[in-house]
Amino acid sequence: MERTAINPVTWSQELGFDQGTVVTGQSRTLYISGQTAMSPQGRPEHDGDIAAQLALATDNLEAVLRAARMTLADLVRLNVHTTDVEALMPCYGVLAARLGAAGVAPTTTMLEVTRLAVPGQLVELEGTAVA
Repeated sequence: MERTAINPVTWSQELGFDQGTVVTGQSRTLYISGQTAMSPQGRPEHDGDIAAQLALATDNLEAVLRAARMTLADLVRLNVHTTDVEALMPCYGVLAARLGAAGVAPTTTMLEVTRLAVPGQLVELEGTAVA
């Protein structure tokens, strides 16, 4: 599999994401359902703490990747849903640092929503990985 970043502008790379990604060659694709700050037993964690929720949601995203024999480095698309973009931005570095450490800059969209499916959850990560 070959992965080529498409960046007709470069400002997005400073924020840790590419404008587009072309994937060619034989590959496996994993579509990842939205991951939130849920415990392995299905209980919401870190009520009101968006930074801690972002960290656990990222852990849960990585757990799905590992179960598919993939890593963050295979992530080509990341959708970030939050109930408060202003509150999320100061702690977004938690996620950006982990993506950077994996050497990946997935195409990314961040959306503010009224609420998430589980009351009290403030951030949800949904992705696509190709390996």
